[in-house]
Amino acid sequence: MIRFGLTRRGTLAALAGAAASPLLPVPGRAEPPARPASARHGLSAFGDLKYPPDFAQFGYVNPLAPKGGTFIELAGAGTTTFNTLNAFILKGDPAIGMELTFASLMVRAFDEPDAVYAAAAETVEVSDDGLTLRFRLRPTARFHDGTPITAGDVAFSLTTLKTKSHPNIRATLRDLDSVEAEDARTVRLVFNPRRGRDAALSAAVQPILSQAYYASHPFEESTLEPPLGSGPYRVGRFEQGRFLEFERVKDWWGEGLPAFRGHFNFDVIRYEYYRDRDTAFEGFTAGNYLFREEYTSRVWATRYDVPAVRDGRIKRDIIADERASGAQGWMFNTRRTQFKDPRVREAFALAFDFEWTNANLMFGSYHRTHSYFQNSPMMATGVPGEGELKLLEPYRGKVPDDVFGEPWTPPVTDGSGQDRASLRHAGQLLDQAGWTIKDRRRVGPQGEPLTVEFLMFERVFEPLHQTYAKRLEQLGIQVSLRLVDAVQYRSRLDDFDFDITISRFVFPQTPGDTLRTFFSSHAAATRGSLNLPGIDDPVVDALIETAIAANSRQELIAACRALDRVLRAGRYWVPHWYKPNHWLAYWDVYDRPQVTPRYSRGAPETWWRNAEKSARIGRG
Repeated sequence: MIRFGLTRRGTLAALAGAAASPLLPVPGRAEPPARPASARHGLSAFGDLKYPPDFAQFGYVNPLAPKGGTFIELAGAGTTTFNTLNAFILKGDPAIGMELTFASLMVRAFDEPDAVYAAAAETVEVSDDGLTLRFRLRPTARFHDGTPITAGDVAFSLTTLKTKSHPNIRATLRDLDSVEAEDARTVRLVFNPRRGRDAALSAAVQPILSQAYYASHPFEESTLEPPLGSGPYRVGRFEQGRFLEFERVKDWWGEGLPAFRGHFNFDVIRYEYYRDRDTAFEGFTAGNYLFREEYTSRVWATRYDVPAVRDGRIKRDIIADERASGAQGWMFNTRRTQFKDPRVREAFALAFDFEWTNANLMFGSYHRTHSYFQNSPMMATGVPGEGELKLLEPYRGKVPDDVFGEPWTPPVTDGSGQDRASLRHAGQLLDQAGWTIKDRRRVGPQGEPLTVEFLMFERVFEPLHQTYAKRLEQLGIQVSLRLVDAVQYRSRLDDFDFDITISRFVFPQTPGDTLRTFFSSHAAATRGSLNLPGIDDPVVDALIETAIAANSRQELIAACRALDRVLRAGRYWVPHWYKPNHWLAYWDVYDRPQVTPRYSRGAPETWWRNAEKSARIGRG
């Protein structure tokens, strides 16, 4: 047995799930043996599962989708290169899509907030106190070399990921106290009595690594050797920094399982890497890749008037995105001296004219972001409700007074681009913070200039940066824009070596341990963490633990709303914008199910190639 000595604040959150009977048999295989009455087919944070034990497949797939063809996609936003196939450590720039090569004990259902269902584990038993889980592995589960996935592999995987992986992965496993292989097919996980309600879910979806493989391959090293996996795909052809292909495992052990029916229909999934998205757009219209999610309103509004769109070879769709929209904005690095004072941070926020920017640079496509939990029930609105006040009252006098009123939101300008009221207010705040005007420049008490560098790695945001910089310069602030390559950018973020940078993050529908990775004091001091602003506040830490330990969804909502109020009062960012949908452009060689999952775009996982369309267009 491996033990982890962990403690944390909070109260016990019960982990519950519906009792289960056997899953449907996989076609062509013998009926599995009878299971204990306590065995479950799925887990969720609050015990609510949409699918019964005998479900055939998820409701957003086509179980008869044909296999074959190639799905070719532009590597995701913010990804322009890769130099390692080890996606689990801080070192290097990992290739995207590596999760396709690994199996896990359970997998997400993307039409539920947080439910997971049986995958490499055929069942799970949960103790009455919710602290001990026993996963029973499928005898058919295999690594790609044909060796069985054992309980020892699961124990090795969780131990390794908890102690040696990227800090953000380690944070999700902090409440796993011990893991033990009881026999070849049974692994027992024991969690800390004060663990968060999603601790077991986080452990259940971690990749299963081969203990034998890593006995001769250092886990903590970057490498371009494809790792031994167990998922629906294996690494195929690739050229570092240019493209990477994943080849479907034709005899994959999980293909007939209910949680996987209708998934993974392409023989090859290929990701194309470009140095910038403008150049990549030319590659798309030339047919070098076939699927693109568009993130830039200017491109969506102006650049798709091309022959392939006009004659129908390229389709454009807008698909609703019901996930929490999360937060995008210019993030201050409060570790920097000039951003220690929240009045300075608010002054920067006041200088951004969203209304003019949205109308003139973004074609009116966006809504203003106000909250870290935008477009979700976790977003604070109005004055605090009873549940929020109960959580916030102990901190009265320790947090800004506006926490107890309407949550802070940036002002609305007149949209002219010349609204001087917000600049006047910003100037007053800077004066109060000790940054006064001298020779038309803002200087501090020792005469030091107020300077800021915007760090970026893509030119797509340059017009926005330049417009915003002009407003800041009107306040006497000296602004510079620093464009670096993606590798240097990632390294500087990991080291918190920046003044301001754009970041976007989205929380799951049921926020849990991930709150720590973005907002906790521990994360603020952890290299490579997602707490870019350096938020280091004991009140924030306490509210995070309250949210993680919530016993009901109502308690979780109240805790997250209270947390949102405190974070917004801290003025840690200049909020950007959001849109509650996906903009998709693709060559017309694909089909998709009639139902799109609520919390995912569904591509490429549930799409498939239409052979007739592919032959007509000559692609895919």
